[in-house]
Amino acid sequence: MGGVPETLPEPPARQPDLDDDFAGPRLREDLWIDHYLPHWTTPDRSGARYDFDDRGLRLRIDEDQLDWRPEDAPLRVSNVQTGNHQGTHRHRPDGLVVRTASPTRLLWAPSAGRVDVTVTASPDAGCMLAAWTVGTEHHDPRDSGEICLFEIDAGAAVARCGIKAHHDDRLTTDMSEVPVPSGRHTWTAIWGPAGTVIGCEGVVVKRSAQAPLYPQFLLIDLWEIGPRSGPYPKTAHLHHVRGWDLTP
Repeated sequence: MGGVPETLPEPPARQPDLDDDFAGPRLREDLWIDHYLPHWTTPDRSGARYDFDDRGLRLRIDEDQLDWRPEDAPLRVSNVQTGNHQGTHRHRPDGLVVRTASPTRLLWAPSAGRVDVTVTASPDAGCMLAAWTVGTEHHDPRDSGEICLFEIDAGAAVARCGIKAHHDDRLTTDMSEVPVPSGRHTWTAIWGPAGTVIGCEGVVVKRSAQAPLYPQFLLIDLWEIGPRSGPYPKTAHLHHVRGWDLTP
């Protein structure tokens, strides 16, 4: 028999620094940029497709949506992120180059913190919904580590979560597969000097002694990976995000 599930700690007893229930009718420009890593591509490819309904923000992949970069095809993405820096997330070894000048914007980028993300994943074949924080790199290119709250493939019974080192040699990649609830559910990441905790629906699903202790952007994205197929649009919902900056 398994042990008693470990519950997450209560959130800080103060108002969050980042709080959005996506009531619409427009995306809050003080919190979000609706382009995925725009410096590595062009605006017509990085721009998100989305709308609002009674459930919140509906991220979409449309049939006419371009691949994020021609070199990555077939790969389309609709994303919102809490800032940008020209150079953030140098995640490919195939000659990433800056194609669109992109000013540094630090809308929410704590070096330690807590974030709660409430979503409904996509049921559409070929899609993945993900939420993650990643080092801004605006101080040091080594500051590139990632906390992956979740990567959920459409129809999957498990999600991937954990730490990705990328170019930070102070970290070691440590990912796990954990059960994923159906329907609407909330994921949490808490990180600081004591390490990183990831939870789902109030229960701890991953612990690590590691934490990227430098400014982190939050990104939430819907991907379609592979050739176009099936009906469009393909969708996922983002219902609520709360975040606390706990930088010492």
